[in-house]
Amino acid sequence: MEKNKSQLEIYWTLIKSTFILSAFTIGGGYVIVPLMQKKFVEELEWIDSEEMLDLVAIGQSMPGALAVNTSILIGYRIKGIPGALVTLIGTVSPPLIIITIISYFYMSFRDNPIVDALMLGMQVGVVGVILNVVVDMAKDVFKGKDIVNILILIAAFIAGFIFDVNVIAIIFIAGTLGFINNRVRGEG
Repeated sequence: MEKNKSQLEIYWTLIKSTFILSAFTIGGGYVIVPLMQKKFVEELEWIDSEEMLDLVAIGQSMPGALAVNTSILIGYRIKGIPGALVTLIGTVSPPLIIITIISYFYMSFRDNPIVDALMLGMQVGVVGVILNVVVDMAKDVFKGKDIVNILILIAAFIAGFIFDVNVIAIIFIAGTLGFINNRVRGEG
């Protein structure tokens, strides 16, 4: 019975964590991912930092929302298919509830200047959080001191930011080069 309780506690922690993160995070996947990292890597210690980066990379390469994809991968990593379903429910429920409520009241506040100002303020905050994610992920790459991965990071940034290369192409090429690099180094 104690084993079942601990299993239920794991599922409860998964759904509660993803629900709360999803409910109180504005800005999408690039904002929720570092919060997931803090929760599942640093606080709960269920996943290590490098594996979290791998899950985020896989989540980015899959069709769909990054937050949902990464959440599903975390749930799957921790508790298999049932864990993936639990984290999926936890992640998509808050936006579904919020969007339903907002759509019901949309007409009454769509032209409100206070709401416009609030949304603009949220956008500024989102930029800060995304910048934090980029810096943290870049630090992890530079900590590894693998020159090939560092060059892939720099090239991906230049391709996307300066040359406006399609993100899908960048992900595919960077993923392929990273895979080849890891195979050559004997890590894959």
